[in-house]
Amino acid sequence: MVTQLSARHTRIVTHLLIACIAILAAAAPIMPAHADPADINAAARGVVRVVIVGDDGDEVYAVSHGSGFAVSPERIITNAHVVQEAVDDPSLSIGIVPADGENAVYGRLISVSPRNDLALIETTSPLNLPPLSIASGNGADSGPVVSVGYPMNVDRAQGLNMEDIFHSTPPVKSTGFLSGRRPSRDFDTLLHTAPIARGNSGGPLLDECGRVIGVNSFGAESGGADAEFFFAVSTRELLPFLRANDVSPKTNGLACRSLADLNQEERQRAQREQMMAQQKANQAEAALAHRRDEIRRTVNYTLISEREDGMAIALLLLIIALGGGGYAVLSHREGKRRAVAIAGGITILSVVGAMISWISRPDFSSAQDRVERVLRAEMEAEEDTGVIPAGDTAQQVTKQCTLDVSRSRITGSANDSLDFKWNDNGCVNERTQYGLSNGEWSRVFVPSSEAAVTISRFDPQSGKYSMDRYLLGRDDLAKAREARGDYQTPECGGLDAAREVGASQDRVISLLPDQPNERLVYSCTDKSE
Repeated sequence: MVTQLSARHTRIVTHLLIACIAILAAAAPIMPAHADPADINAAARGVVRVVIVGDDGDEVYAVSHGSGFAVSPERIITNAHVVQEAVDDPSLSIGIVPADGENAVYGRLISVSPRNDLALIETTSPLNLPPLSIASGNGADSGPVVSVGYPMNVDRAQGLNMEDIFHSTPPVKSTGFLSGRRPSRDFDTLLHTAPIARGNSGGPLLDECGRVIGVNSFGAESGGADAEFFFAVSTRELLPFLRANDVSPKTNGLACRSLADLNQEERQRAQREQMMAQQKANQAEAALAHRRDEIRRTVNYTLISEREDGMAIALLLLIIALGGGGYAVLSHREGKRRAVAIAGGITILSVVGAMISWISRPDFSSAQDRVERVLRAEMEAEEDTGVIPAGDTAQQVTKQCTLDVSRSRITGSANDSLDFKWNDNGCVNERTQYGLSNGEWSRVFVPSSEAAVTISRFDPQSGKYSMDRYLLGRDDLAKAREARGDYQTPECGGLDAAREVGASQDRVISLLPDQPNERLVYSCTDKSE
């Protein structure tokens, strides 16, 4: 009874705690995602200075400049009015100066649309620029925004002349707020307060996740004073323009979410799962206690029956012994020796049998042992006793994974689903060895053609597959590539190979920032072949 009451009270407390957590989670205010400097900095590495270049035969000189941003590794968006001089004067060229440590190259004009002030340029030499993601969908008409570009007034304040702008320098970032969407000059624009000046034209207007929501174009006039409101060509104009010119940009229509929000949700999720696991354990414990009581009652009933049977047999044998003894006495008086021997033998056997039956009666102290044996047999019958084989014969299953948008922070584009073959020793698709470190399966990917490092992680127990992407600058990416080049990943080879990969990857991981720019979380289940 005490055990049943304790289990019942534990279940009640568990339910109350789960309810409290749910209420607190629902009542907690949803904080807006603040602009992450890492996201803005990552996007800024794809912003370029667009320079109109003249050549008098003796030297190359800058005529004017604006800004632009990459929509593919070698294609750049800017304003039509930034390149208009080069359109009107064939002797002028277009120069592209990247933000991050590369030489300037010439650009070739692909398309110009004066109606909505857009132009598309292609580099004539590879720059391998990191393309910016473009926010798709209707989007919000308010909220924080960031303008990125190369304002001339900043160049003048720094003492830079037109020749200096051929050298790579970081773009200027200015913050403000989106003030609404409105058509202007026959095309769709966004009104905002993130300051821009001459030279900013063609640069991106970013949301808090570093995604392009517009192309900065012009400012509102205010009687000769500095403009307080500014206009950007909206993505309603930008996306059709790109697609008309066979450019498939990275797009993202999801809400901007901060990693802090996701991490808080993951902590709450872990707490709920822990509470549910505790509740399940309490229920299992209560069921086990109930089953133990049932078995104990059955065992006690059986013991009583067995003891009574033993006593009854002993009594019967004693009666037989008395009868045999009496018959032996009578036979002795009558001189029947053979009858005496038979009766005496029966008497002795009956007495011995009665003693054995009495002594062999089950004791009540054995009841607990019987209960535990019955429980153990039932539990073993329910358990899956299959053993995971080791080495080359380890179990392999195909995992079907679905993107969990609620647990992800997607700043670019992502696959909605993916499949892969998982081996218990961490071999993926029969060729890629994952590393095992601190009980976690992971693989670090440092590409040679993309300014990003990706860490893929898989938890076979929960079925969670995640990819953290770190968008790095030129110097940090060079260090990561150098660290990655210091080791060779072994072929799939069991746990020894997994631990070797895990130890080798640690140096690359130690060079990465504390937080990724993007996190994709997938929920995986076994796929039937």
